[in-house]
Amino acid sequence: MEIRLSDIPEEVQQAKLRFGIVGNSPALIAAVSRAIRVAPIDLSVLITGESGTGKEFFPKIIHAYGARKHNKYIAVNCGAIPEGTIDSELFGHEKGAFTGAVATRKGYFEEADGGTIFLDEVAELPLTPQARLLRVLETGEFIKVGSSTVQKTNIRVVAATNVDLLKAVEQGRFREDLYYRLSTVHILIPPLRDRGNDITLLARKFAADFSERYRTPQINFDEDARQLLLRYRWPGNVRQLKNVTEQIALFNAGQTIGASEITQYLPPSSGVYTPTVASASSRHDYEREREPLFNMLFRLQNEIDALRKEVKGEVREPEPMPKSLVKYSPAVEPIILHPEHHEGETMPTTLEETEKETIRRSLENNGGRRKATAKELNISERTLYRKIKEYGLE
Repeated sequence: MEIRLSDIPEEVQQAKLRFGIVGNSPALIAAVSRAIRVAPIDLSVLITGESGTGKEFFPKIIHAYGARKHNKYIAVNCGAIPEGTIDSELFGHEKGAFTGAVATRKGYFEEADGGTIFLDEVAELPLTPQARLLRVLETGEFIKVGSSTVQKTNIRVVAATNVDLLKAVEQGRFREDLYYRLSTVHILIPPLRDRGNDITLLARKFAADFSERYRTPQINFDEDARQLLLRYRWPGNVRQLKNVTEQIALFNAGQTIGASEITQYLPPSSGVYTPTVASASSRHDYEREREPLFNMLFRLQNEIDALRKEVKGEVREPEPMPKSLVKYSPAVEPIILHPEHHEGETMPTTLEETEKETIRRSLENNGGRRKATAKELNISERTLYRKIKEYGLE
């Protein structure tokens, strides 16, 4: 199934063009829409998907469409940093902190202050740096290696992994509290095999790019070749498709490519694949229960902005949630709450404070009854218990 170009929101088309994203499959459009939607709201984002699916494009979208776009964007491959130096790379070190530390050095979290840091392959972080990362996410504080001085940083963290983090949590390889901190908003990038005709679009683009770059005759794919491209499983995803297409464009320049030519460049054990679409009911419970809370935060942020303008004498209706972005989001009815503001009362200034205040008032309105509070907020009691503990509302 594909979405017609006329049905894709303008901002999504612009983002695809700007970042070189090719394809019109519903799952891909949903991922881009979600990235644009969360960009203005300063929440941590976890991007998951198989290796080679193009996860690195989405942190750039979030940074470019957010309030930090004029500040630094730093991408860090956590799997490429030796375990012995990872604390120093992330948080910096003082002169003489260890052998070879001939000068004080800033870490990535200090360098990215005010901007966005992208932690790729975040599941590869050892447990000790995970604890340090959790502290940064919760308080904005960190300590350089060899120092006793607490420093502050103001950053947005976007993380990505091809690992099942919930399984890693069960195996003790990843902290559960860090998982929930990172995955405030989750964006899933679909594997290439589930993107339908995007595969042939990408193959033609890679072939054309290769011919233009190296001035070789253009190749074409016949119908048998296109069918094979669609049936093959592509375990290496977009990265593998690009590799195969460029080999064909080099050694078969100017030819019309059939299925037999493509087969020569595929692993001997390759097989076909029949795409399947997961039903909405098969999604993890945590994903379904978190979506209403995310919608609530989006709505509350708009209403708080409107209240601030009203206090200043600039009455304006709260901006509605963009329909074009809701279009590809799970069908969950947003929670609409109207926080009251009394004279002399301090209004929440961050989304976390807004969420805390909303839960506190709902608990008061329901006489402390957690079941009734969870029902009013349209979240599960498990989520409510975790939020009460997190915000110290016992």
